[in-house]
Amino acid sequence: MDDFLIKFFPLVHEKKLHALENNYCKYDDQLLQLFTSSLYLAALIASFGASKACSAFGRKPTILVASTFFMAGALLSAAAQDTWMLIIGRILFGIGVGFGNEAVPLFLSEVAPVEHRGAVNILFQLFVTIGILFAGLVNYATSSIHPNGWRVSLGLAGTPALVLFIGSLVITETPTSLIERGNDMAGRAALRKIRGIDEVDDEFDQIRHACEEAKLIKHPFKKLLKRSSMPPLIIGVMIQVFQQFTGINAIMFYAPVLFQTVGFKNDASLLSAVITGTVNVLSTFVSIYAVDKLGRRKLLLQACVQMFVCQVAIAGILLGHLKTTGTLDRGLAAVVVVLVCLFVMSFAWSWGPLGWLIPSEIFPVETRTAGFAFAVSSNMLFTFIIAQAFLSMLCHMQAYIFLFFSAWILVMGLFVMFLLPETKGVPIDVMNERVWKQHPVWRKFMDDDGPRSQNMP
Repeated sequence: MDDFLIKFFPLVHEKKLHALENNYCKYDDQLLQLFTSSLYLAALIASFGASKACSAFGRKPTILVASTFFMAGALLSAAAQDTWMLIIGRILFGIGVGFGNEAVPLFLSEVAPVEHRGAVNILFQLFVTIGILFAGLVNYATSSIHPNGWRVSLGLAGTPALVLFIGSLVITETPTSLIERGNDMAGRAALRKIRGIDEVDDEFDQIRHACEEAKLIKHPFKKLLKRSSMPPLIIGVMIQVFQQFTGINAIMFYAPVLFQTVGFKNDASLLSAVITGTVNVLSTFVSIYAVDKLGRRKLLLQACVQMFVCQVAIAGILLGHLKTTGTLDRGLAAVVVVLVCLFVMSFAWSWGPLGWLIPSEIFPVETRTAGFAFAVSSNMLFTFIIAQAFLSMLCHMQAYIFLFFSAWILVMGLFVMFLLPETKGVPIDVMNERVWKQHPVWRKFMDDDGPRSQNMP
């Protein structure tokens, strides 16, 4: 928004207004990128504290903490008078993201019945996509409010934070978390409540057995470095890295910038971002339906093909028709929007939700919060890198940036084909026996590092 740029990033606004601006470079500003990416750097650091909080206090209080930081970030951002207030507000948001992204997927995986675990966990990503859509709608609506429309946009982020805060007071703690912290009676009661039946002995015994084994591990982060922990750790981290190198956040963060680059005006570019947000939401429903029927691998591989074709096609159009000044003609600009939507569509039913589902279900209970913390922090690190670098990369690489991301998509497809096991329908607490010890590559790592009871603390 121009009012926002004038107040906090005047040099960017001047560059944007320049008569012969370079289409690819008009938003290339490190401070502007830091405003976006500081959230993810804060989330990276916070995710390790969130792991400790999840283990020591439970998933429910950790979600409560996340919502509190969200609300504080919204208040400070909306009231910002200087750039430092704006960035501190983003950092508070980032701490909330770190705590929320650690606790919520774990919470969902632990309360879901195994046959619906994929669909339930993807509800997390579904509501993320709904949040992105609402953000686009809010920005579109407030762009005509001068000079403080941006304050309304940033302040309204406190509304879902308040809903999350209230919800975190109402939800039931997960049975795994209660049993893990020695409260077996409350864990059994929670399991009965969640399942809606009285006969839960088999599942309760399975969870308690896993938790008893977990107690033998005094330092789960140290346990993660052992050979037998490498398969889920490598998968959990690489899935997050690949999720970012699809280029999705570059497109979603900067959709208005991208569409302005190819010739849309300010309002039209914001509206185009709303369109991509709508596609994102609707396509996530496909994943909810398909993930427990088709499995994780098929969705990921199909999406790699679709995303690769879209990225290469966008690069071809921009290389052939968009110069450093001027715009695309209306027809080609519309084609770019369609290709972006097709790209977002395939990501939304694959790497988006499965990037959170797979790491939340593959770690054994003794390293679950620690392992998921590594996954979350990897996601935040590479989100930070992409967010901090994208506008500069767009300036220097121009349309070749889409070929850069398409090359990564090829690597991702090969990784899934040869190294990612299928986890559909496998109970979380028997993942080692049913998945890792059966996989032709990862079974070589599963020597258990000796008897569990002899693990050094």
